Amino acid sequence: MLNTSARLLRLLSLLQARALWSGPELAGRLGVTTRTIRTDVDRLRQLGYPVEAAPGLTGGYRLGAGAALPPLLLDDDEAVAVAIGLRTAANGGVEGIGETSIRALAKLEQVLPPRLRHRVSAMQSATLAVPGAGPKVDADVMIAIAAAIRSEHRLRFDYANHDGRSSSREVEPHRLVSMGRRWYLIAWDPDRDDWRTFRADRITPKIPGGPRFTPRELPETEVAAYLQRGVGTATWRYFARVLLHTSAADVRAKLPLPVEIEELGPDRCQIRLGSDTPQMLTLYLGLLDVDFEVIDAPELSAALTALADRLHRAARSDAPGNDQSS
Repeated sequence: MLNTSARLLRLLSLLQARALWSGPELAGRLGVTTRTIRTDVDRLRQLGYPVEAAPGLTGGYRLGAGAALPPLLLDDDEAVAVAIGLRTAANGGVEGIGETSIRALAKLEQVLPPRLRHRVSAMQSATLAVPGAGPKVDADVMIAIAAAIRSEHRLRFDYANHDGRSSSREVEPHRLVSMGRRWYLIAWDPDRDDWRTFRADRITPKIPGGPRFTPRELPETEVAAYLQRGVGTATWRYFARVLLHTSAADVRAKLPLPVEIEELGPDRCQIRLGSDTPQMLTLYLGLLDVDFEVIDAPELSAALTALADRLHRAARSDAPGNDQSS
């Protein structure tokens, strides 16, 4: 049997791993009686950990919010993941947390044992974080969304669509997903009786939030697939349908964003892609390095013409014998 100190650490680890535990579940995991669990919970409370208890069949123990932040218990892999995550956050797409992430990382690395500090340093020396050019999301917005997801309360917010118009929404938030230098919220919209995708940088949460809800099932394996299907219609301002003289597999391998692809043969396909500007669409198509035809996007055609003229001028200025110096 574990001694008291070891048992308290193990109990704390279990409480941090899951939102709610029954007394018999904890007793079974630790090999003690439910009376011992109650005693250990009281000890954790005396140490500053806000362990809440609810009676009844649906009750149990959970970690609540306290007046002060008690020490967290992390295993080796969790500590390394947090350190790497903080490094990434310093250059990520959330506004106002870069400096905070660096301060938190300094505190964490100070107490990391040498074997873990070496793993984090190896990752740092082998990677380079390039700040993203996408829109930044306010940290308070991300915290509000994440809190609604965890507490299973409806999220009320104002949402600005691609043309700047604002609407009031109330949804059942499911997941925050990062893709293509942007953060997205996947949520169930009761008013539309369907899943919806929202760009987090366009969300302004309202206080207070909505009532509690029972989460609907959207398997984790389907979250990314759903986001790829829904991200275009929910987020982009400009769209284009383009005929490409290459295979659909080649398009999927080269484009850094999800697109709708219709296969027309082994070396031909039609895609529908979106972006915030026509100029970004030209960049995405240029990445493919294949012949293509614009079907129904006059803004894209104009942007391609302007880019072609600019590139042609640049090529002529660098041609042999074309010395423009005076």
